[in-house]
Amino acid sequence: MDLNITATRLEALGNPTRLTVYRALVRAGPAGLAVGTLHERTGVPRSTLSHHLHRLIRVGLVNQERQGTTLLCRADTALMRETLGFLLAECCADADVLLAEESPG
Repeated sequence: MDLNITATRLEALGNPTRLTVYRALVRAGPAGLAVGTLHERTGVPRSTLSHHLHRLIRVGLVNQERQGTTLLCRADTALMRETLGFLLAECCADADVLLAEESPG
């Protein structure tokens, strides 16, 4: 996993509106939500919602699929797990080193 890709994904979620939208899609699960339903659940104006969705789509956190006249959005939870896994993969890896450096004598 690339540090720049991870930073870009996390940066996209760093906006409260995008985080609200993403959380709503995560809560919806694999079925996803139609854009209209997403608008109703989040209260984000449609033009603003479109802007924020495109940002999330650009970094791969959200996928869209057209079903007839409905535009369905889904959170890519596997990609989010990968992103968070990158952050946690080395959890505590340097703990012993830091303890040894801080230890007197």
